[in-house]
Amino acid sequence: MSDPNMISIVIPAKDEVVAIAPLIEEVGAVLSGENFEVIVVDDGSTDGTDAKLRELAARCNWLIPLHNKVSAGQSASIRKGVRFAHGRLIVTLDGDGQNPPDQIPALLAPFRSTAPEVCALGLVQGQRILRRDTVAKRFASRFANGLRGALLRDNIRDSGCGLKAFRREAYLDLPWFDHIHRFMPAMMLREGWRVETVDVTHRERQGGQSKYSNLRRGLVGIPDLLGAAWLIMRKGPPRHEECGPVPVAGSHGKARPGAVQ
Repeated sequence: MSDPNMISIVIPAKDEVVAIAPLIEEVGAVLSGENFEVIVVDDGSTDGTDAKLRELAARCNWLIPLHNKVSAGQSASIRKGVRFAHGRLIVTLDGDGQNPPDQIPALLAPFRSTAPEVCALGLVQGQRILRRDTVAKRFASRFANGLRGALLRDNIRDSGCGLKAFRREAYLDLPWFDHIHRFMPAMMLREGWRVETVDVTHRERQGGQSKYSNLRRGLVGIPDLLGAAWLIMRKGPPRHEECGPVPVAGSHGKARPGAVQ
């Protein structure tokens, strides 16, 4: 059952045993006093990430670890977490620690506005500034974002940033395909939702290794980009009708006890 006053943090993680505990502790500190849950989806890790999550869940009643026996990918892991979530507002960030949790309030702020247009707001997309990646990775990302923007016309500088806040019902209404997390702004716009951007900070990887080389990211990205363009071309009328409530500042409550699967 959904809770309109709960914030659900969804974190996909694969082989992040070094980074995951400090990251979860940071999230808990940032959201102290809020009604929240943290869902970490371990995507078939082999380095002990799953065991570490179970250990953390034993002492953090707001942490819910889920586990993919076989790696399903980042988008599938996010989708699993969102479907399990109890909050109407979801925040995602990467499990490698490069997305600072102290940026979460900036993502939530637009949803907590009293402006009338907040009802049509479906997604707040973080956009990284001063990226702490290699020169090659920054160049590849800049090229990919430029190509995506030219084709999809979503006016987003950095759609690949893991820091996002969105309405759960809006996300679940999107057409599903693997790697959709890189095209969320365009897909939200396709369904008639409004998208805002927020500049967020970035930091160096806390441990582990990147799951994609620049070549692999490019090879999987081309068919995804073409598919997203086709979906936009074939869009029908907007499907959302009513937004419903979202968490407001000061909506405190007891965090849901963690469950282990």
